[in-house]
Amino acid sequence: MRPKPHQSLNLKLIIVAVLVTLFVLLVLISNSSTSNLPPAGNSEAKTSKTDCSLSSNCGKILASLSEALIHYATSSITPQQTLKEISVSARVLEKRSPCNFLVFGLGHDSLMWSALNHGGRTIFLEEDSAWIEQIRRRFPMLESYHVAYDSKVKEADNLMEVGRGSECTAIGDPRYSMCGLALKGLPSEVYETRWDVIMVDAPTGYYEEAPGRMSAIYTAGMLARNRDKGGDTDVFVHDVNRVVEDKFSKAFLCDKYMNKQEGRLRHFTIPSHRDHLDKSFCPP
Repeated sequence: MRPKPHQSLNLKLIIVAVLVTLFVLLVLISNSSTSNLPPAGNSEAKTSKTDCSLSSNCGKILASLSEALIHYATSSITPQQTLKEISVSARVLEKRSPCNFLVFGLGHDSLMWSALNHGGRTIFLEEDSAWIEQIRRRFPMLESYHVAYDSKVKEADNLMEVGRGSECTAIGDPRYSMCGLALKGLPSEVYETRWDVIMVDAPTGYYEEAPGRMSAIYTAGMLARNRDKGGDTDVFVHDVNRVVEDKFSKAFLCDKYMNKQEGRLRHFTIPSHRDHLDKSFCPP
């Protein structure tokens, strides 16, 4: 999730352009709604006009978009995902927002994800408490929580074997799961929210002693399968060029549920299994 020091200027400009486009669309929608108001002589129209004139926000850019535009226009650091990778997630958010969006990882791209889900709830889960405090000082509007991982990348093969057990394919709330892959110590908000979109771009996973994304990927899949009231969850996994992200996303998010791979990003759409507990963990 944290970007490398030197990134493409073109990507930064594209991000700013995307946020500007989002703002323009919101303005057009607002104008369209205004044009559908009753004629000026109508008492309802007068009330609406009065309300608008009294509102300090009428005609102003949204605060979340303003923050994002200023940040990316003035920062030399841009997200680690490429333009094409970001575009895949942005298209899904365009259709589903405002929605509930869970992101494993907190970084310089977090403000972008939050802005693209304007009006929805976006939660970030981060392994580094010091990094959380640093980001909170800069962007206090972002909702983030510290998560402690007790796994290591070097344990991935053993955890893959664990994941094949029946206790890991049983559908249920991950915090009560008997599966050794399930993350049980996340904030209660994570288990109690009906997630529409989940992004797995953390924790750190590029060396043997790092926590790795084995449990994050598995838990994202189980949150999607355990979603109440039916419906699908769009799940994204970044860095699938690495062995852990490649194998665990295929095993626990399922090849048959994969919609697209763009560069190092995979997009899965996972249906709820709550009303069909006899459904196979992965489609045959």
